[in-house]
Amino acid sequence: ALFHRDRAEVTLTGAGEVFLPWARQVLADCEAGAAAVRDLLGLRGGRLVLGATPSLTTNLLPRVLARFHADHPAIELTVHEAGSQDLVDRLGRGEMDLAVVILPVDRPWVESRDLMEEELVLAVDRRHPLAHRRSIRVAELEQVPLVMFKDGYDLREATLLACHQAGFNPVMAMQGLEMDGALALAAAGAAAAVVPGSVVAPSGPLRAVRFRGAALKRRIGLASRRDHPFSPAASAFVQALQDHLDKGATGGG
Repeated sequence: ALFHRDRAEVTLTGAGEVFLPWARQVLADCEAGAAAVRDLLGLRGGRLVLGATPSLTTNLLPRVLARFHADHPAIELTVHEAGSQDLVDRLGRGEMDLAVVILPVDRPWVESRDLMEEELVLAVDRRHPLAHRRSIRVAELEQVPLVMFKDGYDLREATLLACHQAGFNPVMAMQGLEMDGALALAAAGAAAAVVPGSVVAPSGPLRAVRFRGAALKRRIGLASRRDHPFSPAASAFVQALQDHLDKGATGGG
């Protein structure tokens, strides 16, 4: 028994006196937990782990992430860079909440949505023999030494597939690179690189040579687990990303 009850009052028993500090601690913990949930729902706290390919962290996500952080500074934000296959594997292991990847993703437990389509170009040094060309056919890559990305990167797979469909195996001057390394080597004149058009700055050291008929493209999408509902922080990020893309489509950004 914790209480003595009579008609006039209720008092604590000896056991009640001992139990009282523990009861107060439980109530305090419950209130703290409820406050933490209220903060999460109001985006005044929480954590969001994102994944993205290196090319997307270079050109698509910086403004989105900056805007999201400015709007929700209390959200702890972590970004992992890797190839799409690696990102999807990490998503499956529960290591991240969302991943911006190259579609399609052939995993039954993945929920994906299309975000945009992006054209791939040939990035060359301004002294390269193809630098004066506005466009080329994929077949013209047959004798062009290329900087090739590492295994597991969709840019590598897209380049190899396009070359094979054109009937040849590409000349790989160097391989195993990531985006920054590939762009730096192309700018140094070491070899050309097939990259997203958006990473080649018009005023930079590289020229972007298009493929005729936009022969090389890729689809960018958002991947999440079907069995994991979006947290408030994840929902807010998705909205920020979609708003950014909508502004770009209408010329607003």
